[in-house]
Amino acid sequence: MPKVTFLPLNKTVIATEGDLLIEVARKHDIFIDAPCNGSKTCGKCKVRISSGEVDTQKNLHITQEEIDNGYVLSCDTRIKSSDITVELINIESSALNNMQIQSISTERDQLIFENSRKQLIDNDMEFGTYVKKDYIEIGLPNLDDNISDFDRLKREMRTKLGYSQVFMRLPMLRKMPFILRNGDFKVTVTHIPRGKRTTVVNIELGNTLDRLFGIALDIGTTSVAASLVDLYSGKLIGRASAGNAQMKYGADVINRIIYSTKKEGLDKLNEAIIKDTINPLLQKMYKEADVDMEEVIAFVASGNTTMTHLFLGVYPDFLRMEPYIPAFLRAPFIQAGQLGLEVNPETFIYIAPNIASYVGGDITAGVLASYIWADSQNTLFIDLGTNGEIVFGNQDFLMTCACSAGPAFEGGEISSGMRAAPGAIEEVKINDLFSAPIIKIIGEKSPKGICGSGIIDLIAEMFKNKIIDRRGKLIKDNGNPRIKVDEHGIGSYIVASKEEWPDINEDVCITEVDLDNFIRAKGAVYSGAATLISSLGMSFSELDRVMIAGGIGNSLDIENSIIIGLLPDIPRDKFSYIGNSSLIGSYLTLMSEDARKKMECIASQMTYIELSVYPSYMDEFVSACFLPHTNTDDFPSLSSLLG
Repeated sequence: MPKVTFLPLNKTVIATEGDLLIEVARKHDIFIDAPCNGSKTCGKCKVRISSGEVDTQKNLHITQEEIDNGYVLSCDTRIKSSDITVELINIESSALNNMQIQSISTERDQLIFENSRKQLIDNDMEFGTYVKKDYIEIGLPNLDDNISDFDRLKREMRTKLGYSQVFMRLPMLRKMPFILRNGDFKVTVTHIPRGKRTTVVNIELGNTLDRLFGIALDIGTTSVAASLVDLYSGKLIGRASAGNAQMKYGADVINRIIYSTKKEGLDKLNEAIIKDTINPLLQKMYKEADVDMEEVIAFVASGNTTMTHLFLGVYPDFLRMEPYIPAFLRAPFIQAGQLGLEVNPETFIYIAPNIASYVGGDITAGVLASYIWADSQNTLFIDLGTNGEIVFGNQDFLMTCACSAGPAFEGGEISSGMRAAPGAIEEVKINDLFSAPIIKIIGEKSPKGICGSGIIDLIAEMFKNKIIDRRGKLIKDNGNPRIKVDEHGIGSYIVASKEEWPDINEDVCITEVDLDNFIRAKGAVYSGAATLISSLGMSFSELDRVMIAGGIGNSLDIENSIIIGLLPDIPRDKFSYIGNSSLIGSYLTLMSEDARKKMECIASQMTYIELSVYPSYMDEFVSACFLPHTNTDDFPSLSSLLG
């Protein structure tokens, strides 16, 4: 059987003749970025065959020069009988095969969390955990007092703590006899009370009253963020984030849903999020904070509807088929042991309630954290992630919709696009039409690609400098040496070339196809917001504030976002960044029963509108697929730029 060696991993695996190369990599946990899930439309799964022969096809995403040098698309390449060596050259493939779990704690993030906590208290909501710990010294059993261990524990909790009923599940019952005797019947009991009834979820040796921890989690389509929280003080004692390992099965929810329909596809997606993504994040935080997983006894997660289905291993395919019905909106009672999460197995997992098939618990949690529900101001809340979700409302009403923005804001379906990670260009400035742009790179000296905020800057700068027209087409007759045209007639603009940056393997560029994809994505967001607001007979001029959530918001240039028509042309002081609102909402719910009840209320009261049923939406979308928009009267501050 043929052997396949992947470089630079130096990993050799056995394949079968006729296997797709990308499936061979997936089977052996080797990440090859494939945002389109192997449909041959994105060109991101490009690799180089440095030795051996394969059966491959010519594709417009690979130039003739690349073909001559052994480059192929792994989704369109099959194994032959000979051994081969494969070089992983994609920027995301290299990064995620050696995934680094990094802290995402910053002073700005910390202030956002603290402000959100203060607002909770200001709204007369109690801040404090529902989980209780009590140290109990239980009388030793003897021949005269020979009741069972469980009855002995219940007796102490009844007489000393006042609980009329005490419950315990089988895993805890199995653990209890050894803990009691090893601790000389002096133990700390962790339990979850409901009035005079309580459920024991952990028993520890001795007095551990000062140690009680929980996890707040945001399950994003592209990335996952977690916080380890001291449940007594509410302090964040650990924070970490990583790319969602499900990305190897597609960049967006639709491609992952499609993959879940394949044999063992759902199991692989579930394993990717729990085993390959969440558990390593947890272990990293435990090690840094000196916390044992058995001490983690509360867990709140939020994510979009597809992510929560895949997190629980629930078949999601009906989400994408009319009439778009999810298996659940509110998850049932779940314990960590059922999912294989590396926390105390008795931990109750609370998942933020979803709203509809394409508006999930991440938005419910985000709205909770934004405090729109407590304010009279008309607020537009926009989550700029892999999916585009929008909420409009105030303390009297909440309306929401989802727009098919796709993964463009995370760098997906863009030739040199990448998520915000070391090596990504996050800011761009063009001061001279023919000279190299001035760029800001995350973390490293050489650019590997360009992330969402950088793409917004780039398109705005290209438009201001008349490198592209209002349709997003390159102006090719101005003699600009940074504009290239391939054999298919598709133009591209070079942001950073191999000649300028000797450390990079290929030019960082943006093509006319990329421009079209991104302009459609921004058009979907703008038209979704416009339709949502106009459905109530209102306009952008009646907005009091716009809140931007999602990773891209941290470095988003508001002016450039207005220039390309992503955001409405209103006074700039009305815009603010709320950070990872999904994670903040999970944190508030972890620390407050009142917050959990409020989130349930928000989910029940939020009205979802399906954009496709509004006749005006498609006209609005088409109009928004120009720079900035076909209706220039909606962008009065850009009159000098638009002529």
